[in-house]
Order: sequence, then C-alpha cells, then structure tokens
Amino acid sequence: MDGKFIVMEGPDGSGTSKHSSLLANRLILNGYDVILTAEPTDGSIGATIRTLLKGEKTLSPETLQLLFCADRAEHVNKIIQPALNSGKIVISDRYSLSTIVYGSALGIDEKWLSSVNNYFIKPDLTFITLPPFEVGMERIHRRPENDHFENVPFQKIVYEEYAKHSSEKSIIVDTSGGKEDVAKEVTNHVLKSFPDLYLPKDLKDY
Repeated sequence: MDGKFIVMEGPDGSGTSKHSSLLANRLILNGYDVILTAEPTDGSIGATIRTLLKGEKTLSPETLQLLFCADRAEHVNKIIQPALNSGKIVISDRYSLSTIVYGSALGIDEKWLSSVNNYFIKPDLTFITLPPFEVGMERIHRRPENDHFENVPFQKIVYEEYAKHSSEKSIIVDTSGGKEDVAKEVTNHVLKSFPDLYLPKDLKDY
C-alpha cells in the first residue's frame, strides 16, 4: 500500500487533536501502520514555539510563522516523508494550512505564506474541524491556561479564514456533535478518498 498523508486542521478548540487520535486509533485497530504526529512538534524548534506562545515576549508575525515553517521542515524530513516512503499512514494534527490561516489572521500576505509552504509535501486529504464558533470558544475557556492566540477577536478571524478553505481535498466537518458520530463522518470521507482502505472494525464496539 502506498503511504497516505492526512491532516487535521481547525481553529483552537475545534477538536483537531481529539479527531486525529480517534482516526489513528481506528486505523490501527484495523491493522494499519499509522504515525500520529502534530505541529508544533516535540523537537527543539517546536518547543521554542510553544514557549513563545505561552510567554510574555512575542515575535513579529513573520518571524513566528517562519519558525513554524522551520519546525515543519524538520517534521517533514525526519518523520512524515520517511513514514510515507515506507507505506505508512501519517496523520498530523495541524500542518501548513495553520501557518497560512493564522498568518493571514495576523495580517501577513497570504500569497507569501503560501509560497513559503509550497516547498512542503502536500496532504492527500485535509479535514477542517469547524464547529459553531461559540462551541470552540466555550472549549477554549474551559482550559486552565490560554496562549496569545486564544482570544475571541482573533479566533473569529481564524474561524472565518478556515471556512474559506473548503475544497475537494479539504473537507469541513462540524465537530459539535457526539464524538462517535463525528468520527464516523470522518471515517466515511477517508474511505471515499482512499478506496484501498478497509475498516470493518469500529472503535465503539471494543
């Protein structure tokens, strides 16, 4: 089987991590070799990004997004591409669309952001998790702490930017329903996109 690259994207609080994990677990349950990964990564650049987002010091928007791209370059070279070359399924919680959307929301030229990210391998399928805006913000407010991006005015811009990116390979999914129903919808889209996959076993049955 050829390697497959699936990405979960969406605003903060939209469920990208949860549904990346649910999809990965279902694929693993059905015998597939899956790499579940995320951005920012656990590498040194990713750790620097997380520290900056939580701290008081901020970088210029361009510098911050270039840091995300540097982290992505390491991610692709060390994790994503080798896994795809060996026929594995890679599921990433966030990827290049996050840089384009969040960077645009920060006022950076979208064409420039896209050109920088054109050098990276493209996902075979992207899910944009997009519950009603109020649902995502309620989830954010339940967190013990928030980063610089997790505020209502900025998240509204991010939400509207993500809504513009629906396409045949970037599928919007409303994640406000029950997790099993949403996971089933995600799975159905995966099966339509990759006819060679077979997923008879369902996580809820185990």
